Amino acid sequence: MKSIVSLGLVLLSFGVFAQKVPAVSKTEFSKEAVAQKITSLRGKKMAISEIINNHKGRILIIDFWASWCPDCIKALPSTKILKEQNPQLDFVYFSLDRSYDQWKRGLDKYDLTSQENYWFDEGWKNNFNNYIDLNWVPRFLVVDQSGKIAKYYSISPTDPDIQKTIDELKAKMF
Repeated sequence: MKSIVSLGLVLLSFGVFAQKVPAVSKTEFSKEAVAQKITSLRGKKMAISEIINNHKGRILIIDFWASWCPDCIKALPSTKILKEQNPQLDFVYFSLDRSYDQWKRGLDKYDLTSQENYWFDEGWKNNFNNYIDLNWVPRFLVVDQSGKIAKYYSISPTDPDIQKTIDELKAKMF
């Protein structure tokens, strides 16, 4: 009986804590969402709209991660491969670490200091993350050359739909 209860609790926890695919795949960001401020590696707070605008004309992958997240860490080598296979892409890392120090240690530990990094210093719940239905990490968004959402939901850089989306966006460039 005890093992049945334990199994039930495990299964319930997967249902409660598992990443849930959003019901709607959004194709544009709201003005309120991209007005959300996020902190750069240099400590500057900037609106997410600024970050997206800095990458206009290019395909942008936003990688939501945290240094405490085992699945995020496991995904880093695959993200590196995706970058190597698609050198025309821009990558940005949005961290959900709980503190600035934890974030900085994670960047050093996983050799991400040379990448473009930002940290949600206001925490997980904010206008941007709420808008994109962020309920788990890792999570990947593909933003097209005009700043619209091309791939709304993916939990792995090896998701074949990410590469398919990238290929479709690259084809539109030429």
